[in-house]
Amino acid sequence: MRLFVSAAAALTLSAASLAVNASMTQADVFGKPAQASAAQRTIVIDTKTRWITVERGDVVKFVANGQEFAWAFNGLASSFELNRVAPSGVLDRNLKVYVWPNAEDMADK
Repeated sequence: MRLFVSAAAALTLSAASLAVNASMTQADVFGKPAQASAAQRTIVIDTKTRWITVERGDVVKFVANGQEFAWAFNGLASSFELNRVAPSGVLDRNLKVYVWPNAEDMADK
């Protein structure tokens, strides 16, 4: 009986976890596209760029290969490949972005 209760509890928790993950969108995880005019800073990506560091809440305009796009870093991820959110053809290689906590995030601790 004890095994049955443990198994039932595990299944219930698994189902709840799946329900939460199913309702998360890409914007919840990575942030969302933004207008270039809303950018607080511009990062030019060239051959020497190895990674990018931003703060959560930043709106950044990226310039690469003669193209540009802007991104609002208000998602949950602390790092991800920028290629996942960049428009097709803008980046010619994988480039990791690290999202640091901002002052508000640190004040919550």
